[in-house]
Amino acid sequence: MSKQIYMKMGWTKIFMLVASITIYTSTLSAKSITIAVAANVSYAIDDLKSAFDKLHPEIDTTIILGSSGKLTAQIRYGAPYDLLMSADMRYPKALYDDGLAISKPIIYAQGALALLSTEARDFSKGLSILQDSYIEKIAIANPKTAPYGIAAAQALRKVKLYQKLKPKFIYGESVSQTVTYAIKAADIGLVAKSSLYSPKLSHYKEDINWISIDNSLYSPIAQGMVILKATKSLKEVEAFYQFMLSSTAKSILRKFGYQAP
Repeated sequence: MSKQIYMKMGWTKIFMLVASITIYTSTLSAKSITIAVAANVSYAIDDLKSAFDKLHPEIDTTIILGSSGKLTAQIRYGAPYDLLMSADMRYPKALYDDGLAISKPIIYAQGALALLSTEARDFSKGLSILQDSYIEKIAIANPKTAPYGIAAAQALRKVKLYQKLKPKFIYGESVSQTVTYAIKAADIGLVAKSSLYSPKLSHYKEDINWISIDNSLYSPIAQGMVILKATKSLKEVEAFYQFMLSSTAKSILRKFGYQAP
């Protein structure tokens, strides 16, 4: 651009032109990644993403939420995800064994179950409270698609209540849907403990509205992640992968009721 053109434009217009070029260049240089995240992590993911964005503002991160089973099915059908954060280790392991993941499955957190009611309850009975006549509907994650549903079924079988209570079950396809059912459609629900630390549910109080389920009643909910073979942004997704193993991410996960390795 000639000196004469600069003079005609004036300094304000020149500044705006340079700024627009800078923004456009920045946009072009930004790398994007898409993370498939199990629904139970939905309560913590905003804090995790905010912390990652501060460390890596040059990476544009998109979060896709769903049940671990459905996200895995989408990956098998070619969904352009870069990393899977599953609610258990089965799905990452299956993807790795089938050559659809390039990193070995690794545990990023261990989840826990809780029993939630919007009304104050006498939780001294533990899971036996579910037998009470005024408990007509029980929200539970679908054991066929949600690892937290498997854990809930294991716990109820361990105390020999599963078959008796089965007619009361309302199945959520994911843990987040199960929480919605527990609050709006059922009398009580077996939910991810992490959900109870979200701002929307923090007004429900332990021992009044909810209790933790004895973790000896179900197999550990070891939540795993893998980098997917389909990624076209390996450097960027590795940055997110390493962040999830960092002390910062572990601190956030603990704040939401997880155990972090």
